[in-house]
Amino acid sequence: MTMYPIRTRRWTRTEYDRLIDIGVFAPGEPVELLGGELIVSEPQGSRHYTTLCLVEEALREAFGTGWVIRVQGPVALDDESEPEPDVAVARGTVRDYSGEHPSRPVLVVEVAESSLRLDREHKGNLYARARLDDYWIVNLVEGVLEIYREPVADPSVVYGWRYASRIALGPDASATPLAVPAASIAVRALLP
Repeated sequence: MTMYPIRTRRWTRTEYDRLIDIGVFAPGEPVELLGGELIVSEPQGSRHYTTLCLVEEALREAFGTGWVIRVQGPVALDDESEPEPDVAVARGTVRDYSGEHPSRPVLVVEVAESSLRLDREHKGNLYARARLDDYWIVNLVEGVLEIYREPVADPSVVYGWRYASRIALGPDASATPLAVPAASIAVRALLP
């Protein structure tokens, strides 16, 4: 019997968008393109969804007008990645993105419980590769906000990039997004 190696097919963002356009995926189907692979997203529990709403509310207040707070909307990172972060903040208005998804959000936030490893290692390295300067994880497992900054090349990790700076802030601390240095967001306001 001949044994053949397992082969996978990598997808481009253009191909992925075409699959969506022709209806291969149902509206709201939890699939996203990460590094050329189609990944099924984790289902949301009530803590996850509550946290998502709290993050959106806090970011709308901190950023104000002139910014779009996108909840679980696609981000066109590169030719092989179109993740749907829990929250992404981009310059402009909602209508600015009617023709294409933002590619350079100033802040990306993931809410992590069962997805903590994926958010830290895969999505984090993917966001670093896209040179996004400000990446936050609301870590529901440990009750902290993890802030990742300073993307650097590192061939030893998946996607070849990682963040050089990682800090974890507890509920009594505050965080400041790089794009709005005058803003201060209480970590407690982000936690359920």
